[in-house]
Amino acid sequence: MAARKSTARKRPAKKCPVCKGTGEVAVLVRVGRKHRVVGQQNGLCLTCFGTGDAPTD
Repeated sequence: MAARKSTARKRPAKKCPVCKGTGEVAVLVRVGRKHRVVGQQNGLCLTCFGTGDAPTD
């Protein structure tokens, strides 16, 4: 009789503290010679690379 395999339970991934799990962050849009701020657009979170999971050290 074969021994039973125990399945390891995965812990739920922690959310990224920068983007709070969404994978996107607001990025300012600057224009002109004086770099005036004219708005915001969504950008990829560089901490988690858009996955939304907290980075592992």
